[in-house]
Amino acid sequence: MTSSDGPQVAVIGAGAVGCYFGGMLARAGAPVVFAGRPGKASAHLEALSRDGLRFDSVNFQEQVSVRVASLDEAVRAADIVLLCVKTLDTESAAQQIAPHLKPGAVVVSLQNGVDNVERIRAAAGFEALPSVVYVAAAIPRPGHLRHAGRGDLVVGHPTRKADVQRLADLFTRASVPCRISDHLEGDLWVKLIMNCAGNAISALARTTYGKIVAHQPAMQLVMTVIEEAVAVARAAGIALPQTDFTAAGIKLLAGDLKNATSSTAQDIAAGRRTEIASLNGFIASRGAALGIPTPVNQTLFALVKLLEESVSK
Repeated sequence: MTSSDGPQVAVIGAGAVGCYFGGMLARAGAPVVFAGRPGKASAHLEALSRDGLRFDSVNFQEQVSVRVASLDEAVRAADIVLLCVKTLDTESAAQQIAPHLKPGAVVVSLQNGVDNVERIRAAAGFEALPSVVYVAAAIPRPGHLRHAGRGDLVVGHPTRKADVQRLADLFTRASVPCRISDHLEGDLWVKLIMNCAGNAISALARTTYGKIVAHQPAMQLVMTVIEEAVAVARAAGIALPQTDFTAAGIKLLAGDLKNATSSTAQDIAAGRRTEIASLNGFIASRGAALGIPTPVNQTLFALVKLLEESVSK
């Protein structure tokens, strides 16, 4: 693929997720632009613009040349917009990009949580495509991405088959596994359940997923979190796959992600606000609305929020 081939891609949110998937596309020759957001001065974006992306992957180490532009410039030229901001910034980012989208542009939510598409629609009036993101990565310093495991996507939509296929083809050409699902709502909830299982515990204990699953009391906590989240999903009428979620959670945390820490742990370490309200907090609030007890998810949510407020800069 040459720089003139394929759709123009804008990445909104140059954190670990944006840099991983945008970096993989750019490495494969796709025309990718990382967008700066108004009022978000960033040494990281300055480093990307000056030096490119230092891509330190489990599979390769490479300096990837990338472009950086203002948000309006990047979005106006884009055929595909990857929205990779934290769930805290979903509405504001959607409102910022909406005036600049060209007709036919496809916006894809590469975010945690299960309700971003609905929030984007309510805030900015356009329909984004949902996706399920599996990647363990971090930004240890400006311009540097450290990839610890996974790096695949699940996409789908009941009516926008052509857009979904176009997106899957784009990522597949860039060596990013991208599965098309006819049951994406269930897939999003599966990812939410897995996120709830280890994210908060990793942040509170300041440890890796592998150490969590090797610690029996912590593993009991993981199992209870999963049981509560599954109960909420079923009460909400979500069509979950028939699987052993506890076994799947243990396998995920002990497998490719064993040496990784959670995004919540990374946010706490950096003194940033976390997405915990969209993870364990979401399960707790939906559980309360549906009459499903979620004491462990509620406790993890409260503890992470308390820690977040104590370290926020």
